[in-house]
Amino acid sequence: MSKLAYYEQKDIENIKKLRVMIKELPPFCVDFFRGIEPRTSSRTRIAYAYDLSIFFGFLSKENPFFRKLDRMEIRLEHLDELTVSDLEEYMEYLKYRFNENNQEIINKERGIMRKISSLKSFYNYFYRNEKLQNNPAALVQLPKLHEKEIIRLDIDEVALLLDEVEQGESLTDKQKTFHNKTKIRDLALLTLLLGTGIRVSECVGLDIDDVDLKNGGIHIHRKGGKEVTVYFGFEVESALQDYLDERFGIDAMPGHDKALFLSLQKKRINVRSVENLVKKYAKIVTPLKKITPHKLRSTYGTNLYRETGDIYLVADVLGHSDVNTTKKHYAALEDERRRSARNKVRLREQPEDNHSEK
Repeated sequence: MSKLAYYEQKDIENIKKLRVMIKELPPFCVDFFRGIEPRTSSRTRIAYAYDLSIFFGFLSKENPFFRKLDRMEIRLEHLDELTVSDLEEYMEYLKYRFNENNQEIINKERGIMRKISSLKSFYNYFYRNEKLQNNPAALVQLPKLHEKEIIRLDIDEVALLLDEVEQGESLTDKQKTFHNKTKIRDLALLTLLLGTGIRVSECVGLDIDDVDLKNGGIHIHRKGGKEVTVYFGFEVESALQDYLDERFGIDAMPGHDKALFLSLQKKRINVRSVENLVKKYAKIVTPLKKITPHKLRSTYGTNLYRETGDIYLVADVLGHSDVNTTKKHYAALEDERRRSARNKVRLREQPEDNHSEK
């Protein structure tokens, strides 16, 4: 497996995990996952399996009929008996529940919407294939979403963050010990995230051979398997060059020799480590903002849109398949640009204009 690319290794790991999860669902669920396989990623199918496990858990706990059955005894025709009211009861259940380990789980609007959307896809598949006579999920209304404030770094905060990564003056003594070993890597990694807007999963999946300093680009694998080249500026180039000079002197662990960014254990750095790294530095610079790698992506998108005013370019660079997704995230900026245009076009010369020409 070590000869496979990172994204191929992750896909195989996901498929193995998915197979275990499917075995814990009623047998007819296999048909659903086989049917959606050509159009979905393994990561998406894992999310479906998780959501369906919660649904069948709800039926076993809360529904009088299903309470009598073992989960593996549930048949597809049993789902034909469920009504819109049953599914609305499920939506209410999702707001507050306890998992199998008796841990309290609270779902907000977006969590509930995702789980109901998964259930709608599940029902639609069997209804479309004429294996279910009824489709109550199609009649269930999704919860209304309240727009969340887009959290991003301001221009001065970006500079302060990179200064902190470079100098580490505000770190604890223990953190400074590690900082001396990782600051060149950390600076390259954060500069890359802030200077290209790539996803954290795309970042950790980079191999050394994916970096093209001559043409100023990196080769990445987007969600859905699409391969693209993302270009970067001189600041990213400089930080990457410094790190590569260091990286070529490190003997990575077997199976990790191609990885661009390494952990202190000389293995490919993982997503959780990058999340912790971003959190560590960001808490010093802006303690009131909860900054994640995705927020760095939003920061890049904001800066690119402010500089270019081209929402289609931002969508393309960020890898959004639908420009409406981009518009939703940067609606406030679009409104700001529209307001700034109000005095750009003059209909008649104003008195002060005549005065200024004299």
